[in-house]
Amino acid sequence: MDIDLALKEKQPAPLTAESTPNVKRDFERWDRSNRMSLMIMKHSIPKAFRGIESEEITQYKGQGNVRESIIEMFHTASRLKVLKIKLSEEFFVLMVLASLPVQFNQFKISYNCQKGKWTLNKLISHCVQEEERLKRDKSKSAHLTNAPKDKGKKRK
Repeated sequence: MDIDLALKEKQPAPLTAESTPNVKRDFERWDRSNRMSLMIMKHSIPKAFRGIESEEITQYKGQGNVRESIIEMFHTASRLKVLKIKLSEEFFVLMVLASLPVQFNQFKISYNCQKGKWTLNKLISHCVQEEERLKRDKSKSAHLTNAPKDKGKKRK
């Protein structure tokens, strides 16, 4: 059985009514291989990470509290200890900075210009201050559109 067939070959074209028996056989072999490969991959994920949506945890969307988002990321990273993978605090700080949205770009630049590195607690406090500054500086805008009142009439 070719378990890795789906990893080596591209997905064949979908079956049609005119498909030959050889094409049907090849498609079924590839489909079975694909399902087996996915099943093996799913079962190889440690239980500590099952059910985690990585995009939700590794990206701060700018909504909610930045402190809670960083703590959630730290909690997820602490699960790596189950796999005996240790992340240094400096690496984790850089990972958090990379997860911040574009509104925090000036904040990231100021961090990179400093000689000293921040601890996790210092990063959280600075991020909260930056979040408050962004909320305070956020301007409200409205867009105005103007349409002529005499629709359909020609001007002379």
